[in-house]
Amino acid sequence: MSDPLRSPKLRAWHLDRVAVVYVRQSTPQQVLDHKESTARQYALADRAVALGWTRDRVTTIDDDLGKSGQSIEGRPGFQRLRAEVALDHIGLILGLEMSRLARCCKDWHQLLELCGRYRVLLADGDRVYDPTDHSDRLLLGLHGVMNEAELHVLKQRMYQGQLNTARRGELFGTPPIGYVRSPNGSWVLDPDEQVQAAVRLVFDPFDREATMHGLLRYLVPHHVRLPVRLAGGPSKGQWEWHRPSRATLQNLFRNPTYAGAYRYGHRPADARAKQPGRPGTGKRIRRPEECLVLLRDHLPAYITWDRFEANQARLAANRSTVATPGAPRNGPSLLAGLVRCGRCGQRMAVRYDGPRGRAHAYSCSRAAADYGEPLCQGLSSGGAVDALVAGQVLAAVEPAALEARLAAVAGVERQRAERERPWQLRRERAAHEVDRACRQFQACEPENRLVAREWERRWEDALKAQRPLGDEYERWRRTIPAELSPTAATAIRALAADLPAVGSAPTTTPADRQRVTRLLVARVVVTVDKASERVDVTVYWVGGAVRSHALARPVTRYSQQADYPRLVARLRELCADRWNAAGIAERLNAEGFRPPKRTTRFTGEMVLRLTTHVGLARRPRHGSSTGWKSDEYRPMGLARRLELSRDTVRRWLRAGWRNVRRDEDGHHVIWADAGERDRLRELHRLPRTWANKGRLAELQKPTPRPAR
Repeated sequence: MSDPLRSPKLRAWHLDRVAVVYVRQSTPQQVLDHKESTARQYALADRAVALGWTRDRVTTIDDDLGKSGQSIEGRPGFQRLRAEVALDHIGLILGLEMSRLARCCKDWHQLLELCGRYRVLLADGDRVYDPTDHSDRLLLGLHGVMNEAELHVLKQRMYQGQLNTARRGELFGTPPIGYVRSPNGSWVLDPDEQVQAAVRLVFDPFDREATMHGLLRYLVPHHVRLPVRLAGGPSKGQWEWHRPSRATLQNLFRNPTYAGAYRYGHRPADARAKQPGRPGTGKRIRRPEECLVLLRDHLPAYITWDRFEANQARLAANRSTVATPGAPRNGPSLLAGLVRCGRCGQRMAVRYDGPRGRAHAYSCSRAAADYGEPLCQGLSSGGAVDALVAGQVLAAVEPAALEARLAAVAGVERQRAERERPWQLRRERAAHEVDRACRQFQACEPENRLVAREWERRWEDALKAQRPLGDEYERWRRTIPAELSPTAATAIRALAADLPAVGSAPTTTPADRQRVTRLLVARVVVTVDKASERVDVTVYWVGGAVRSHALARPVTRYSQQADYPRLVARLRELCADRWNAAGIAERLNAEGFRPPKRTTRFTGEMVLRLTTHVGLARRPRHGSSTGWKSDEYRPMGLARRLELSRDTVRRWLRAGWRNVRRDEDGHHVIWADAGERDRLRELHRLPRTWANKGRLAELQKPTPRPAR
């Protein structure tokens, strides 16, 4: 007679392999609270014995206690179970419910596929299932779908409860720096004055420094420390003072809590960025307006909401992207990041040239860099646009010179006070620690040396920590400016009234000038007329006003100048009147004409080149003038006659080895008759050796010019 507990689906090959009992609870809290459920899962080993397995052939896998079944990640027990199935070591898998094995359809069906291929049975508290049987496989698949749906319902129920609590602003986690949890669970300002002062000292200098890197360079030299509350260990809940870092400062400025806002749902998980084995990865920080819940004016604040938004806008503008100007730099360009191309609308890049990069140019090279197209436009004289905008900015802020003069001294005193405040609080805290250690030592029984020695040691440690702090504070006081004297205050007021002098002062950095300009100017659109020297400049002010201006840029050719026809007509008149080159240059300069590059005034050489280019015959050719003799040459003409290079003739001219005079235009006219030409040819051929030293000295003396 057969055993009624034995299932007809069991075969001999099932009993030849082991039976595995899989035990799992979803959370550590369930392991502690739901002990009866855990005991029932362990008791499934008795069911395996009743089905025909011996006690030593039953294995229990409980590596996944306290872990969720929604994914295979982080479940070594389930991974081990699948490996044993694939190795054909398992004949039966037992679980209190099928949901204990997996709550994800993907993991569940992969396990079913393996069990069906290796003929492994599955069993729960009710019956035995054969994955190779169509009806059982359909039933097991339905179990998997229901298990996943049940998990979704449970998670959605808990999520909606959390969301409802968050909408009331009552769901709080770990408080950020500067806040503590109140008895009712909400966040309030930390009652420690040193903590509050440290947080405020982070936000206040940012209004002047304008960049995160500048703020960090301000805090570190002034020995500003930020509080960090310990989350564990023997000192859990106590503050530790750490050196500021960029990551900590970014977290402070991006958190709207410091502006009194409550937020929820600001760190959603992105499955695409999640890394296996690291549950905390894949999270992205949302902007305040993208959070699921945002309640303004719900918490005590360190700064106002308007100031928080201004800080976010400044951080976004400091990013070096196509749409943002980027952070102020130390290059001499005043409008770096603000200049836009009037043709394509792209931001124009800055290129520094000249000694130490003092000269700069603006060029629109985005299309050339991205698509290999020709350069859109360029402006080599970037300083001209900077000077125009600088003048407009000074004219705009001139009415505020009085307010600047009154606020200058107050600003210096305020900066000094805010720098000294953290030191005062640190010294006060150190004195309190010394006083407390002293009182604890004095309160213990003198004869109880086992306790008194410990309190005495702590008192000495507090005194040792106080002394270096006092020395460090004195060194810091010597590095900062002293309190303003009446003379210094008067000088600051006078300097504040002279804004151009402040802007051009050596102590005013290019980054300071750029920050002032960006407070007033939103962008500058530049359009270069490639056929002329005209440059159209449109200034868009922060308040919405728009002003258009026109500049004359240096060009490379005379024909690109607007007054080129008038210049040619004037040259014709002067040449017709037999003016020499130097006289023509002086007349052109006096009448307001300028060369294309506008870096110099007209000279005689420029006039000669220009008249030659235009085709004006200002003087007769060589030999046609009565003032010239047949033995007189230009340097180039003599070089051709002697069949030498022009550089050789010019070198002899500089050395004084030839007879030369100046014509009416100031150019060299060389006399060289037949004997003089023979001397020069011999001078060129004779080797420069010691043996020829005397002959060379004779040949280097020019023959006296006969009287004309």
